[in-house]
Amino acid sequence: MKAKRTQSQERILRLLQTKERSLSAQEIYIELRKRKQNTGLATVYRALEALKQEGCLQVRTLANGESLYASIQQDQHHITCLRCGESIPLDSCPVHQLETELQASHNFKVYYHTLEFFGLCNQCQLAKGD
Repeated sequence: MKAKRTQSQERILRLLQTKERSLSAQEIYIELRKRKQNTGLATVYRALEALKQEGCLQVRTLANGESLYASIQQDQHHITCLRCGESIPLDSCPVHQLETELQASHNFKVYYHTLEFFGLCNQCQLAKGD
């Protein structure tokens, strides 16, 4: 049985469902304040953790350690430049079949998966001379 969501969790989930990109906890906090929904930053972090454990949102951790949050509406896969930080979404997912197989073979409920490749974008390669 799922625990009842708090008002803060509901606000954050609704906010993330309206966004086309992932947001950091700080960006979520600022956006809630803009909407006159005063929620403390610590509350935002607690709500994000609870929503993550419920399987309602996904988390990407960038190379710099920053976490980005998004609702689970679609797979999000990226190639990310380690130098400039540009993160380019990929249009297709090469691991859907693997996810299905893992769920069956390990009796494991998968909420979401992420796929991210790290390297240097073309501009950073040219600037570095790679």
